[in-house]
Amino acid sequence: MTSEAGLDPREHGLVPTGPGWFVLNARDAPWRERPGRGFYCEFEGQDTDFAQLGVNIQVLRPGEPMTVYHWELDQEDFLVVAGEALLLVEGEERRLRAWDLVHCPPGTNHAIIGAGDVPCVVVAIGARERGTEKEWGAYTVDELAQQHGAGVEEETSDADVAYAPFGPAQWRPYPDGLLPG
Repeated sequence: MTSEAGLDPREHGLVPTGPGWFVLNARDAPWRERPGRGFYCEFEGQDTDFAQLGVNIQVLRPGEPMTVYHWELDQEDFLVVAGEALLLVEGEERRLRAWDLVHCPPGTNHAIIGAGDVPCVVVAIGARERGTEKEWGAYTVDELAQQHGAGVEEETSDADVAYAPFGPAQWRPYPDGLLPG
């Protein structure tokens, strides 16, 4: 029988304390405010990651990229649950609206950017089968991504280099009114 993990109140929200099952409302979880890249909900805790799947919610204002254009060794999927977004995938541009699912098999170059008139909410799920901290994928050069502020000038696998143009993320409690409903 799998035991329930506790939820520890920390400065910015509740954090799971162990490997067991738990229920955590996004409004009670810690969030990261990322200048120029929206808000990021952290369900996994600030010190540990889920072993098999990464799961998070991201809220992007129009024009804000979720990530810098990249590919990964593992599958990633994205579900737009509110608002609109722009998908950059393999050098192409696609409009996304609420309830569109984006499936990226391993090796797919992609980035998602907030679009429309209101913030968009995206649920992101990524496998953790093959990627490691050192070998996970790369941020690749793409002219379209650069035009949208989501591209690198030179290929790199170093996140610090890829995200240098953006300010540092700041942990914070849930920003009231950020999520619909």
